[in-house]
Amino acid sequence: MRAETLARLNAERAARRAAILVTDIADGGQRLVTEDAVAADPLAEILSRHLASGRSGLIEVDGHKKFLTVQVPPVRLVVIGAVHISQAMAPMAAALDLALTVIDPRTAFATPERFPGVALVPEWPDAALGGAVPALDRYCALAALTHDPKIDDPALRSALRAGCFYVGALGSRKTHAARLARLAEAGFSDSETARIRAPIGLAIGAVSPAEIALSVLGEIVAALRRAPCPEAA
Repeated sequence: MRAETLARLNAERAARRAAILVTDIADGGQRLVTEDAVAADPLAEILSRHLASGRSGLIEVDGHKKFLTVQVPPVRLVVIGAVHISQAMAPMAAALDLALTVIDPRTAFATPERFPGVALVPEWPDAALGGAVPALDRYCALAALTHDPKIDDPALRSALRAGCFYVGALGSRKTHAARLARLAEAGFSDSETARIRAPIGLAIGAVSPAEIALSVLGEIVAALRRAPCPEAA
């Protein structure tokens, strides 16, 4: 690999941006396709599929074999609310290689005893997301689970501004309608707030905290892999 290509690849990694290194098997020639250049690339459809899966692999185009080395930033999951659902979600998120952070200013809930081995931030979301937690970006998912607008709303505003690939919020349709009105008053457009998955989670008839956690994680994976999924009930 040329030093210039390696430097560009490292720069994309440091900035938490995806990239694909395309290597021609026949002559060893390489070119780097950054995430923002995929749509205009001659191999756009193939590259998009590999970005969505996060997997490297060998392809053949017009009789020419190429190897795609896919670099995708580690996916982070930020959960607002140290509640029973987030407790159930913690081991599942770990199994999915999602780096979980739980934010909740209510220190009676956000305790190491309730969340062993989990990154806990016992602060208000606006303060935590402003410095205590690494900045949100498009490789972050955010799930707001407290039912408390004072806690959930600042986090949702931050996630929408950051372009998180998944933004979800717990609550009924009535609760969400009131949430949308507050966000509109804060200056968010209908197209921006339409990105919020609410009621949160896949429509699997979830009842228990563990089932709800499963439905939320399923919806996050579908959003990450850009796969179609049924609307929540």
